[in-house]
This record gives sequence, structure tokens and C-alpha cells, in this order.
Amino acid sequence: MNFKITVNSEAEFDISSEDLSKLNCIKTSETGYHILHENKSFQAEIISSNFNKKTYQVNININAYNVTIHNELDILIEKMGFALSSAKHIDSIKAPMPGLILDISVSIGQTVNEDDTLLILEAMKMENALTSPRQGIIKSISVKKGDAVDKGALLIEFE
Repeated sequence: MNFKITVNSEAEFDISSEDLSKLNCIKTSETGYHILHENKSFQAEIISSNFNKKTYQVNININAYNVTIHNELDILIEKMGFALSSAKHIDSIKAPMPGLILDISVSIGQTVNEDDTLLILEAMKMENALTSPRQGIIKSISVKKGDAVDKGALLIEFE
């Protein structure tokens, strides 16, 4: 599988699964990593992530980077022109991975805008803000703070 990585909305890189398997990387903490590349040592830490948009804020040594990761399907959907319009028709939010609901920022009947934080899901010891893919009204909330959820579990529905 191939990935397109965009850093700070400027630099783009193509990385394959094979490239990733050759990466000399050791996890040093919940969000920290030590990377050895071309005989140079790097300290990396994932500061925040948004799984809906596949964006991450990463500190490497003392520099901060905004990283977007797209897989082959994302690239194909974007080339076909569906990327922007598809988010507008989403009527529910499902858990992208198993985790624990840390916080719910919305209530039933509330109007939300695109990119508003809906809830915080802790997964793999990282807090992930799930944001609204579109403007809408919250129809139902299927979870409560403290719930453990499985991947694909219904979290929130829009009217």
C-alpha cells in the first residue's frame, strides 16, 4: 500500500508499506518515539490527531509539523472529485477504532458547524478529537462519557 504524506501543507512525500517496515523506530512513551534515519537520531512526539481528517501534529526534535496522511483510496476519491461532497452527506459518526469516550462536547438538538469537536475518544493511550464532517443538528448521541466502544460503534447521528 502507498501513502501520500503532506507536511505543513507544503512538502509532499510518497511512502510505501515497505518503506515503513524498514523504519528504525522505537516507542519511548505513550506518544513518543525515537527514530534513527541515515545515522541521525530524532525524537518524535505525536501532540494531537484528528482521525476524521487524517491529520496529526508531530514534534520532531524541537520543530512542530502538521502532517496529513492519505492512502490510495483517499487519493482516488479526491481525483474523482468526491472528497468534498461526500462529507456533506454523512449522517452519523462511528468509532474509527476501539477506545474510551473521555468527553462529549455536544448535546441532542445542538447545531454544529463543520470541524466542531463532537467528542474525545481515547485510543491507544492517545486523545483523539472527533470533529463534525459537516454543518448539522445532532439527532442522537449513542454513548456517554466513560463508555468503552468498539470500532464501528455508532457514536452520534445527525438530523
